[in-house]
Amino acid sequence: MRRLALLLCVLGLAGCGASVLPTITSEEQRLVVAKQMIAKGDNSQAVELLKGYVNSHLGAADVDQAIYLLGLAHLRNHDWIEAASEFDHLLRDYPESDSSAAARFGLAESNFAQARPPDFDQEYTHKALDEWQRYLNDFPGHWQNAAAREKILACRTRLADKLVRTGVLYLKLHHPGPARVYFEKVVAEYGDTVWMPNAELGVAICEAEEGSPNLAIQLFQQIEARYPGSPEAKKAQRERKRLEKEI
Repeated sequence: MRRLALLLCVLGLAGCGASVLPTITSEEQRLVVAKQMIAKGDNSQAVELLKGYVNSHLGAADVDQAIYLLGLAHLRNHDWIEAASEFDHLLRDYPESDSSAAARFGLAESNFAQARPPDFDQEYTHKALDEWQRYLNDFPGHWQNAAAREKILACRTRLADKLVRTGVLYLKLHHPGPARVYFEKVVAEYGDTVWMPNAELGVAICEAEEGSPNLAIQLFQQIEARYPGSPEAKKAQRERKRLEKEI
């Protein structure tokens, strides 16, 4: 009897602590309440509120808004895969929706959140970059345009980081030829990122290691002049002086 009483007490406490969804008297109210929940951070409750509506009202006039809100609730809850699925659902099946721009931005966010650190494969960084660029092309003037440009730079910076790391690895393995390919790709395509000085330094070091000391010295001098006081300029100076002694 004592065990039964204890079990009933535990179940009673669990029931009291469980989340209770508000009473919904109309479908319009469902979306209003879902927005309020997301604004307050009650994302799990918002998901619960919206899932049934989306599944049973696919022909409703406001189902596209419900799908977007469901994706947003998943995104705020850090459920990246589910969020991407809902945003993609809206963009695929309701391309004319007023929520399309926000959904495209949200899809990019969901992909970027799944991206791995620069040492690993950057599939999701590329996906996020493509989505944000598509968002800017398709929705110029949308209120999140400025944020998208910042996100695009973040993606490009991560991709440049990956390329420079790979080039440095090849240099450590004494393979300046392959290393040059990665450094030159950054110089050619990612000049707007903070990795540009590292890439230029990498190209100069490759020239030195491949037997072109005079050209390497010129490149080191350019780095010193272009980035005065920077770690890259200081390393370029050291490498230049070393080569000048060897010639």
